[in-house]
Amino acid sequence: MWDYSEKVKEHFFQPRNAGVLEGANGVGDVGSISCGDALRLMLKVEPETDIILNAHFQTFGCGSAIASSSALTEMIKGKTLDEALKVSNQDIADYLDGLPPEKMHCSVMGREALQAAVANYRGEVWSDDHEEGALVCKCFAIDAVLIEDTIRANNLCSVQDVTNYTKAGGGCSSCHEGIEEILVKVMTERGETFKPGAVAQEAVAPAGMTNLQRIRKIEAVLDTVRPQLKRDGGDIELVDVEGKTIFVNMKGACAGCQMEALTLQGIQQKLMEELKEFIKIVPTKAGALSRATCQP
Repeated sequence: MWDYSEKVKEHFFQPRNAGVLEGANGVGDVGSISCGDALRLMLKVEPETDIILNAHFQTFGCGSAIASSSALTEMIKGKTLDEALKVSNQDIADYLDGLPPEKMHCSVMGREALQAAVANYRGEVWSDDHEEGALVCKCFAIDAVLIEDTIRANNLCSVQDVTNYTKAGGGCSSCHEGIEEILVKVMTERGETFKPGAVAQEAVAPAGMTNLQRIRKIEAVLDTVRPQLKRDGGDIELVDVEGKTIFVNMKGACAGCQMEALTLQGIQQKLMEELKEFIKIVPTKAGALSRATCQP
């Protein structure tokens, strides 16, 4: 599991300003449930001064998404809209005493929600809809503009960095070439040279690994987390493996638990580290999928 700061835990277990804000006059929606993260930011702005009197949020996502949203609402209350727009995703992470690199995309999502809410209040059009050809990562619907802006704002230099900050490339990995092209462009502008070697090494499965060896390695990773789950009255079962998608069944107290998404993301990270490739872990019900992995 990732090492979360005490402040992240505090804002996750006791989030500030969660829920609907009555009388909100600026609302921003970003992300989508199908992509794993969604956030609605609601603002109550004083028209005469443009000061944010109150801010609330509703989010569907992991603990870092909740903590980042909670922190953002605290940071922008009392600021004018222009002052609030100066809050960067790094400011959100710093407010929380840091986020794990793999969770920086949660702070980026908060920054986008703020931009959307301010635009909504001002009667402006703000949309993350993608023009034809601009979509880079189809798995998480991330476009080239967001990737480029995030690379610039956070001085990123690898595909893994981009995945950590935007989720782009964290699914099937077919967009890695497109991400590399954007990295080359931005890094050239700042006088740096993109070096794909180390990233390519991380993204490739160990040479010579058979499908059976891959499944056994997956089971071995699940065995390392199973004792912790069982202590809490739960368990996890491998159901099926289809390419880079790993289907599991959460059992006992883990099924439907509020921490299920956070637990699964931690397991997914462990699996990526062991398999040396980008994978996606998906919860399902036992028996819902045929055990294709057991067939000859």
